[in-house]
Amino acid sequence: MNEVLPPPTHAEAKNSLGLGLDAGGTQTRWALARAGELLAEGQVAGLSGLQLASAAGLADLLCSLGKLAQALAPYGQACAVRAGITGLPDSDPQGIALMKQLLAQALALEPAAIQCTSDIQLAWQAAFSSPAAGYLIYAGTGSIAAYVDQQGLLHRAGGRGLLLGDEGGGGWIATQALAAVWRMEDAAPGSAMAESAMARGLFTAIGASDWARTRAYVYQGSRGQLGLLALAVAATAAQDPRAADLLRRAGQELGRLGLTLLQRFGPRPIVVAGRVLSLSPLIEQGLREVLGAAHVPSIKLQQLQPHAHAALTAASADFTPC
Repeated sequence: MNEVLPPPTHAEAKNSLGLGLDAGGTQTRWALARAGELLAEGQVAGLSGLQLASAAGLADLLCSLGKLAQALAPYGQACAVRAGITGLPDSDPQGIALMKQLLAQALALEPAAIQCTSDIQLAWQAAFSSPAAGYLIYAGTGSIAAYVDQQGLLHRAGGRGLLLGDEGGGGWIATQALAAVWRMEDAAPGSAMAESAMARGLFTAIGASDWARTRAYVYQGSRGQLGLLALAVAATAAQDPRAADLLRRAGQELGRLGLTLLQRFGPRPIVVAGRVLSLSPLIEQGLREVLGAAHVPSIKLQQLQPHAHAALTAASADFTPC
């Protein structure tokens, strides 16, 4: 069994190895840093705070943490961790405590050496260097807009999960696309494959065009697996107006999230990030359609690296996990 190491002293922290984690529904990105220098990075399977709620989810979570520990083993022992976990709101102290405990066990650390927050809090800090500096619209498997005020409090719009929202995210794009395809099939069986490039792309990704396979893929698969179907939608946008319209609507939904925070807290710059933005320029087009009439100082699309930012933070001498 690995020895459990205590958090480093202030003097030791100057040369300590810091681990940063950005855990999403599709993948968990990690990075290691020391003394202001990024040393290594990689990815393992996605993990989520939502997995804490069921035995099956917890088993998958532990499996992902085991693979993470294996990936990190060649680089030596990390002394501090800064982790952002999807599905783990900052208002859930019990969930955060449990996640810290599981991370500590997997990484052979004390929980006191780990700082664990929501992934959106981590992403916002990667986008802005000071409180109240702007709004972040983030779209991966899910979607959310965030703002950290002068007191360090996180304010959000969206990010409610697929059942209650996540509009504009990869999972939403996938479910909207599949719903449209099966409405076509209800009206005229066989028409989707014949008339829709989007349907053919989705069924190819799923592995079959029958309802039983779609049902199993959606209701028995993972959230991250579902979100990957957005790739099939984007790949057919040039051939299928349905796909193009859906991607534009996704951008409009993301713009609506940003507009909500603008109306609550006033004009500030907006950073838009997340893998969904790379799917198609139609998404940015829809987003700017919604935000164009608002008084926004600037809208910047940016590929953030929250895992790298977290690693550099964890490796700094003044990092205080708790």
